[in-house]
Amino acid sequence: MALMITDVCINCDVCEAECPNAAIYEGVEHYEIHPELCTECIGHFEEQQCRVLCPVDCIPLHPEHVETPEQLYAKYQRLLASA
Repeated sequence: MALMITDVCINCDVCEAECPNAAIYEGVEHYEIHPELCTECIGHFEEQQCRVLCPVDCIPLHPEHVETPEQLYAKYQRLLASA
């Protein structure tokens, strides 16, 4: 699954710099995550960096973007190849 940022976000911007895929961006009201770029840090880290660092715990799994670990790793490989 890709992750998403809820409206509980306080716009601290800690997550944006830590995303290895540059999937996090400043939205109109709060930070958001591009689901097509989010690999939940698979291929980079053991833990989802944005979730670990978020001071308000506002980054759940995105229910509309369900992906298996295998699919997330394949996405990571595609992103790596296109970089």
